[in-house]
Amino acid sequence: MRNETLYFNENFFSTGITDIYNEAKEKVGKLDLKSMFSSGVDVLDLQGNIIASGKFPFLSSKWKISNQSSQEIGSLRGRFSLFSKKYEYDAYGKKTFYIKAGGFSKLYEVFKDETTLVCKFEKISGFFSSPVFRLESFTSELSPEELILIVMGVHAIQRRNNSGTNSASATM
Repeated sequence: MRNETLYFNENFFSTGITDIYNEAKEKVGKLDLKSMFSSGVDVLDLQGNIIASGKFPFLSSKWKISNQSSQEIGSLRGRFSLFSKKYEYDAYGKKTFYIKAGGFSKLYEVFKDETTLVCKFEKISGFFSSPVFRLESFTSELSPEELILIVMGVHAIQRRNNSGTNSASATM
């Protein structure tokens, strides 16, 4: 089991490359935000090689995560809930992880069952600037890249919900 804290942000227009930092403020990778229209995201190493990707396939409400070989490794979807925000991540061949947050909370917790916390993330800024996320991982079951793409997927689903294109899930 490893503890790791990462920080990353989205650009103001949801496009371009941003850096991923560890708690010591060292660059450990990059995010390539494809465009504000496609919601696709690539996690890159420091040399610019794609490690993992996330996107909505055409006409789908599920956020699909792929590895560096473009093989799909998981699927994220929103779950209906009246007074909280809930998501489910199916890590193919592993488990289903549950993502939960209170109705107005910006803190999300990811569980591998009802009681085992594997990570938590929160949006720590973003009112007049682009959102910055803090991700704290407590497990090695999911890679840091996969966890980053789960965070970006939750954010993308919420953005879709806020724009009214998909009303099946809760919003941030």
